[in-house]
Amino acid sequence: MTLSPDSPPSSMDWKFSQVFGERNPGEEVQDADIISAIEFDKTGDYLAVGDRGGRVVIFERDTAKDSLLGDYSQKQLEQLDFVGKKSPPFRYKTEFQSHEPEFDYLKSLEIEEKINKVKWCATPNGSLFVLSTNDKTIKLWKVTDHKVKKVKDIKSSPLVSSENALLAEGSFASGETPPENGNYLEGTEQKDSTLTSFEDQARIAGLGDTASARCRKVYAHAHDFNINSISNNSDGETFISSDDLRINLWNLEISNQCFNIIDMKPPNMEDLTEVITSAEFHPFHCNLLAYSSSRGFIRLVDMRQSALCDHSARILQDGESNGSKSFFSEIVASISDIKFASDGRNILSRDYMNLKLWDLRMENSPVAIYKIHEHLRPKLCDLYTNDSIFDKFSCCISGDGLNFATGSYSNYLRIFSSGVGGAEGLTLEASKNPSRKLPLQASSRRRSSISNLTRGFYRQAQDSVSTGGAEFSSNLKSKLQHMAWHPKTNLIACATANSLFLYQA
Repeated sequence: MTLSPDSPPSSMDWKFSQVFGERNPGEEVQDADIISAIEFDKTGDYLAVGDRGGRVVIFERDTAKDSLLGDYSQKQLEQLDFVGKKSPPFRYKTEFQSHEPEFDYLKSLEIEEKINKVKWCATPNGSLFVLSTNDKTIKLWKVTDHKVKKVKDIKSSPLVSSENALLAEGSFASGETPPENGNYLEGTEQKDSTLTSFEDQARIAGLGDTASARCRKVYAHAHDFNINSISNNSDGETFISSDDLRINLWNLEISNQCFNIIDMKPPNMEDLTEVITSAEFHPFHCNLLAYSSSRGFIRLVDMRQSALCDHSARILQDGESNGSKSFFSEIVASISDIKFASDGRNILSRDYMNLKLWDLRMENSPVAIYKIHEHLRPKLCDLYTNDSIFDKFSCCISGDGLNFATGSYSNYLRIFSSGVGGAEGLTLEASKNPSRKLPLQASSRRRSSISNLTRGFYRQAQDSVSTGGAEFSSNLKSKLQHMAWHPKTNLIACATANSLFLYQA
């Protein structure tokens, strides 16, 4: 754990807990391996991680290992990469290829396989369902545990020919890995009809546990622009998906139709003034949802008012930001992520410069503002020139609604609380070994999105601006953009490039 020199003492003592996919010094990171989405389920027992290669990796809480933590000393716990008895260790469960790269021949457009969002679905029977989406297509996956028989030391009988022996061995090969697309016949076990004697049956090893994923639904052809958010409703039956100009309402059981509930597309695209950047359902009121815009607004809408929610029930806007305007004011005001608190009374939002906490009953100003990139304000021209000003950082909020976190450059994790030292916060470097130099994150491919329509105009106006120094540019290549807070304990999962770090307080 690395503290910045000016970080004040925090009310919580944050410590490193676990790491998955740690890189060696100087190891090159492939673009497809960079993590692009993180999400805990509501129980906190499962963690889903998506990457730019279209894969989804599932981790589960290792309850057996967690129960044994009390048998180790603190030094042994640190050697095992676990800190404290409260730390819930996670282990790898399964992974599957959720999306593949596609090409839209009608629009001559390449569709990336990158996972933009992953969301867990609440199910009453304990089944594991997860939604994943790339730019155009949403998929519903069911993760299933099943038993697998493994063959061990089968001796061929002298009465069986060598050809039949090979066929017999092939009939037991049920321990092979599932197909890359995740499709696997759930709830089945490989049965063998060639072993008839008890002695032959005894040579089979015990049943092993494994997990696989099967695609149950595909929700496609409903968005003209890139999908930036999906959110499950508290009713357990519906979810929303949002792109730059529209928000659609889906039923989980119906994949061939959806309802457009918000449409911001103007009759003339030249009149476009703002786009949707993020959307989320209220945690327990199934008729309420909030969405943010590139102008820094958060709109709360009630689906009971009309079929098309073109009128907002409430608009949250920072009145103090209406003062002096600069060339980059609208760019840095764009909200990249919003999160409801579990009590439904507050909303946490992240724009490029600040992290803001809103009370739904106060429309004109946020309850608190936590400054993240204020030190970069003098360098906005440089940030624009190298496109860093368009970086999108997510945010997360603790289960009790009293603590907040977001990411920054140099792989910094910024944690704030409403208690002592909350305004200054705590800064951690997402690194197991802070003394080693972190390799630079591979630069991402530029994605064509309507949210960057104004980039061409700004680019023409700023081509003459000189770039910053090499040291300034290199610091911007390592950034922590994705994180999630455990719903029941103070545990944060955050990603830097292809590494997943877990920190515990």
